[in-house]
Amino acid sequence: MSRDARVELDFADGTYGFRLGWGELAALQEACDAGPYVVLHRLHSHQWRIADISSVIRLGLVGGGMAPADALKKVRAYVEDRPPLESHAYAVAILSAGLLGAPDEPLGEQPAPAPEAD
Repeated sequence: MSRDARVELDFADGTYGFRLGWGELAALQEACDAGPYVVLHRLHSHQWRIADISSVIRLGLVGGGMAPADALKKVRAYVEDRPPLESHAYAVAILSAGLLGAPDEPLGEQPAPAPEAD
């Protein structure tokens, strides 16, 4: 199993893959002038900036495979043209998966399956 921190979410006008890999996290750090965990803390503590929300979602879409220009259009239409709190939960989910792993990726080694009886 690959632990690539990818998460699929129903967002905007469809279901999209979001992923914040190392490069996207570095770009987020630059865009928000704060480390990724600081951004996550701001999102959780209600001290976020609007760029925290829009940048996480845009970079998550890019990391999930969307072309940067398409991700920017999607964020402008469905994030920046709407009240910020509508997108807050998406930003938290995307950044949490990027930093901690996706929820369906169990930590540690999994036990081997039981042998089938003949």
